[in-house]
Amino acid sequence: MFDIPTRPTCLHHFVEENAEALQNAALLLGGRPWLKRVQSLFEMLWSESSLHGRAGRDVSALHDLLSLAHVHDPSRPEASYHAALDPASPHIEEICLLADQLRQAFEEACIDQSPRGDHEDECK
Repeated sequence: MFDIPTRPTCLHHFVEENAEALQNAALLLGGRPWLKRVQSLFEMLWSESSLHGRAGRDVSALHDLLSLAHVHDPSRPEASYHAALDPASPHIEEICLLADQLRQAFEEACIDQSPRGDHEDECK
């Protein structure tokens, strides 16, 4: 699936295995704008292996979305999507698991990549 010049990281494999679930979660928690953003992230990951720069920032933002980091901020659209969810829904538990697995895959992938320039914080 990945057409990148170097070996895919564990993050690439995680995304490949969970692409549909990640897209569904993004749509549920952030609507069409987040679905498009996640699809754009996938395209970025499929064409390059570096997690520095925009790719790293987008993975971090996706983790924030999945971990419901901004749901209490009424100025963010995520708050209204979260308000429409049933906390007892099985989707919430699945999304939390995805968030944990995404964080773990991202951290493991960043260990394998040496930081470049001033972008080293994106892999932490």
